[in-house]
Amino acid sequence: MNNNIEPIDLEEEELFEHYKFEVPKGQAFLRIDKYLMGLIPNATRNKIQNAATEGNIFVNNVTVKSNYKVKPFDVVAVMLSHPPFENHVLPENIPLNIVYEDEALLLVNKEPGLVVHPGHGNYTGTLVNALAFHFENLPMNSSERPGLVHRIDKDTSGLLVIAKTEAAMTHLAKQFEAKTTEREYVALVWGNVAEESGTIHGNLARHLKDRMQMAVFADPEIGKPAITHYNVLERFGYVTLITCRLETGRTHQIRAHMKHIGHPLFNDERYGGHLILKGTTFTKYKQFIENCFKILPRQALHAKTLGFVHPNTGELMRFDTELPQDFQDCIEKWRNYSKSHATEEEE
Repeated sequence: MNNNIEPIDLEEEELFEHYKFEVPKGQAFLRIDKYLMGLIPNATRNKIQNAATEGNIFVNNVTVKSNYKVKPFDVVAVMLSHPPFENHVLPENIPLNIVYEDEALLLVNKEPGLVVHPGHGNYTGTLVNALAFHFENLPMNSSERPGLVHRIDKDTSGLLVIAKTEAAMTHLAKQFEAKTTEREYVALVWGNVAEESGTIHGNLARHLKDRMQMAVFADPEIGKPAITHYNVLERFGYVTLITCRLETGRTHQIRAHMKHIGHPLFNDERYGGHLILKGTTFTKYKQFIENCFKILPRQALHAKTLGFVHPNTGELMRFDTELPQDFQDCIEKWRNYSKSHATEEEE
């Protein structure tokens, strides 16, 4: 067991949307700090300038400085590190795919597209809203979210463990902190990954320009250490099917690490994988990729395996899930394509 316990990474570098405005047609060019002062209640110019310095003011999804001049039809958003609500979760009757449950915990196989918890424009319709409906008195984590021990991204599918008691929450959180849990993902990435297996080391922190991305930094003083181990499962020429085992659990870790080594996840819009990054210039190939994107309209990432020690019994538990149908269908299209184009070389 790794005894170097560090704070759980459930909330690392998360940003929440507090305000969003579209600049009206007749607006004259005006510094954004002055513009926001007239719209945000109790705002001071100093607070707005500090938010800009910290990279928390966005115009058309790009961070801007306080001297940026707004123009008509700009979409301005203010993102802060704390949620704009206080410990209130609306229970909603949203179906859950529960694969295991006992008195201490439950395992949920999250569908793609389901946000795990309220925040950044998704304050309802989340997994936490569903948990609040189906279960009473779930323990709160350090961020006052019921049952959550860890999370996965909205468009990532797969396994999540939920604590039902305070004791289970504490025990499971310590396992995640100590990096003793088993977490394995399946991903489809762009390019022909050179090695059969490898390990990616690199500190992760918010991208300096695009605050909605994480980026790898060589400077050990920036960000937090992150380690991803990968193995190749199958090669399709222009894309590769891999498994990723997490040694740490940083925000967007697999997505950022794979982009860092030149292999963004297939159809990962935030990290550039929604573009045709490898392949031919043939029109039929472009149509093939567009069809794959339609079949799998999200990043190709699935949290397939989750293992941990049961907080009550001490039993080592390991759960495994099948890939969702959209992922399976996309893989099958690539498998058929690679077989029919076996003579083509990787670019």
